[in-house]
Amino acid sequence: MYDVVIVGGGPGGLSALIWCHRLGLHAILLERSDELGGQLRGINNPIIDYLGIPAPNGKELQKRFLSHVKEAGSLYECGVEVRELRLHEKRLITEDSEYRAKAFILALGSRDRRLEIPGESEMIARNEVYSASRDKEKFSGKNVAVIGGGDRAAEGALLLAENGANVILIHRNERFRARKEFLDPVLKHPRINVQTNSVVQKIVGKQCVESIVANTQGTLQEIPVDAVFVRIGVAPNSDLLKGQVQLDEDGYVRVNEVGETSVRNIFAVGDLCTRPLFSSIAGSAAQGMAAAKTISCRLEAGEVAE
Repeated sequence: MYDVVIVGGGPGGLSALIWCHRLGLHAILLERSDELGGQLRGINNPIIDYLGIPAPNGKELQKRFLSHVKEAGSLYECGVEVRELRLHEKRLITEDSEYRAKAFILALGSRDRRLEIPGESEMIARNEVYSASRDKEKFSGKNVAVIGGGDRAAEGALLLAENGANVILIHRNERFRARKEFLDPVLKHPRINVQTNSVVQKIVGKQCVESIVANTQGTLQEIPVDAVFVRIGVAPNSDLLKGQVQLDEDGYVRVNEVGETSVRNIFAVGDLCTRPLFSSIAGSAAQGMAAAKTISCRLEAGEVAE
């Protein structure tokens, strides 16, 4: 029996773990992948907005976070796949173990939304999944499709075009969610063709991506491309929580001011409960702290049942 089981090793989970350790709580963090860090590992842009710790990319910040956790002697396990969460019973079940705790902090994060169209899963299986910042030079002089209407889509299209790619930016309607500082240069860029009211229906190519099929205002067209960048937003990893805690219409966990869910002593932090507009490393770390402190206060007051 632990005081706290933390599920997820991104910034929110790591912050919760450090605070639990500092507050003297018997806590363990479980991470499904083979290393801690969560989505930090996939950030190729400079980290310029985490106060006091500028870093050239997410991997460098991940190293600093890991160093902190290891120096503190906090307890964690990687490579742990959660099969079932029984939140009302405060139980977590894996392939070969069971964990029980007085409280849970869920930092399950989010994942990129998919188009769910023919050819997409095959493209992903071939590992044709690219980062605009990391792979921008790879597509110089080539044709690429960027799909989406938010900041990531606009910023990615601009990065690729500025490094020599011929970009077609496809969006399902006329209104973009992207901020003005990203969208304005995109609309003016000579190597970016913006196509609105267009829906991609198929990704074509057996050995590699060759083209996409899009429906633009009722007309089907096949567009030759060398790569497809899907940037249509993210979805919270809340599938294991359905029917146990309150979720909103998009699957985000509903929490109060300290991150507590609709089940007492079950907390959610990070992208599991925070929409993209307010998602940040700093915000996730703060949420992890608030959850850990709340649990500590309740344990001291004897308000957390065994």
